[in-house]
Amino acid sequence: MKLGVMADSHDNVPMVRQAVEVFDHQGVDLVIHAGDFISPFAVAPLAELDCRVVAVFGNNDGERVVLAKKLEAMGEVHPNLAEVELGGRKIAAMHYPELAEPIAASGRYDLVIYGHTHEIDVRPGTTTVLNPGETGAWLTGRATVAIVDLGSMEVEIVDL
Repeated sequence: MKLGVMADSHDNVPMVRQAVEVFDHQGVDLVIHAGDFISPFAVAPLAELDCRVVAVFGNNDGERVVLAKKLEAMGEVHPNLAEVELGGRKIAAMHYPELAEPIAASGRYDLVIYGHTHEIDVRPGTTTVLNPGETGAWLTGRATVAIVDLGSMEVEIVDL
């Protein structure tokens, strides 16, 4: 099974559309967004995904009630921590790295995902830690997402 991972899209709708194209082309079974959509209009392209979305809010997400309502049709959004099981793997997602570190150290998860820093971070191990970088490309100029093969736990960073 494959997992699509994105974070920090920050209203960059064209990049969100490209991420959806990548995820659908790769045949991912689930997409996790690690926060900072920003505005409700920015989630519209996610409706085109061939799978559901699990997301967490970030520090810049405004209008959380409307964002949650829009995401309801596509999946689910959590205030701080999302936990899912897919392909026999336990996955935790949050926005903040300071939460990711102790959660990864707990050993309860196979994969811990975070955002916020806009920097790619892939640390394989008993618990793989992953930040897919920024989908929005506003800070680094590089728009990225990640594809995780849950069988092998290999992570591929994809430039949009």
